[in-house]
Amino acid sequence: VLASLPLQMMLYFNVYYFPVWCLAEGMMLQQKYHLLPQHYQFLLVTAFLILSLAEGSRLYLGYVGNLQEK
Repeated sequence: VLASLPLQMMLYFNVYYFPVWCLAEGMMLQQKYHLLPQHYQFLLVTAFLILSLAEGSRLYLGYVGNLQEK
């Protein structure tokens, strides 16, 4: 079994687009943060952190798994 080239290409481009998404999402969060009620502020920040951590770990595991053929 060989490493999947299409998967590796998607992971490669996603690694470069992920920081752009984080920056854009963080800027939008900063713009509307003070306009939201406190419970929405908490939910929005929590969701942003969970999605960022999940995407980062997904990219890492994708790289490791694809290159080591697991």
